[in-house]
Amino acid sequence: QTFVNWKEARLTWSFFKQSFLKQILTEGERYVMTFLNVLNFGDQGVYDIVNNLGSLVARFIFLPIEESFYVFFAKVLERGKTVKDQKQDDVAMAANVLELLLKLVLLIGLTITVFGYAYSQLALDIYGGSMLSSGTGPDLLRCYSLYVLFLAVNGVTECFTFALMCKEEVDRYNFVMLALSFIFLCISYFLTHWYGSVGFILANCFNMGIRIAHSTHYIHHYFRESTHRPLTGLLPSPALLLVYILSAVLTAFSEVLFCCDKGWMARLIHISMGALCLAATLVTMFCTETKLIHFVRSQ
Repeated sequence: QTFVNWKEARLTWSFFKQSFLKQILTEGERYVMTFLNVLNFGDQGVYDIVNNLGSLVARFIFLPIEESFYVFFAKVLERGKTVKDQKQDDVAMAANVLELLLKLVLLIGLTITVFGYAYSQLALDIYGGSMLSSGTGPDLLRCYSLYVLFLAVNGVTECFTFALMCKEEVDRYNFVMLALSFIFLCISYFLTHWYGSVGFILANCFNMGIRIAHSTHYIHHYFRESTHRPLTGLLPSPALLLVYILSAVLTAFSEVLFCCDKGWMARLIHISMGALCLAATLVTMFCTETKLIHFVRSQ
């Protein structure tokens, strides 16, 4: 055998270029913040605290899921082959797992987004006192709660996409990411001038939205010639969606009435309201998403 497998070497080089571009897309706001001086040091410090707190969910929940199932999809399906050329049992299993995985991360992301909006100020007040909870911190954490939803969906869709892309598709995507990197840096700069540090998170949401659109298009195109539709995992049940909306409204009113400068009794009432809404959400989830619950228990 040859010392170097040139087919795999070219694929590795493609992923290396892609990882460089993903670094810009993931940490691009740091470069804008540092070199263009769009925020003062105080705002940078608050942004770093909120960013680190918000990213805990992505690091401890979404990243392990993404890494584990990237290996799973790469083992079950062969890279570069169409759905017709794969073993149909493997295709069915991969589609079923992808659908349930999308549903799982979507519900986790929705839960964090809905309850994160009403409890961001309280969380920062408990964590860092009035210095964090009185300025731009709560708005930053609220926006980051929405960003977590984008992170959740993007992680799973990209792990499937990257597990199946051939070298030519990875190279084409690198060109897309190169253009996206430039657009992202520009949007970060302008949104920060308009909205301050919140603009960085809005730019990240835009960036993730474009990447999700690309990955979902790839998944839809990949399964187009089969009977499987794993993207239906991105559609929660109507009953659960209604409970999420009611929870968002009730907890938002609770925050206005009881949080966060009315004493500890008012805070406890606010926390109790959130606990009741969360319990109702979980009960509805157990009743409507039985297939997902079985998947979580078994896996």
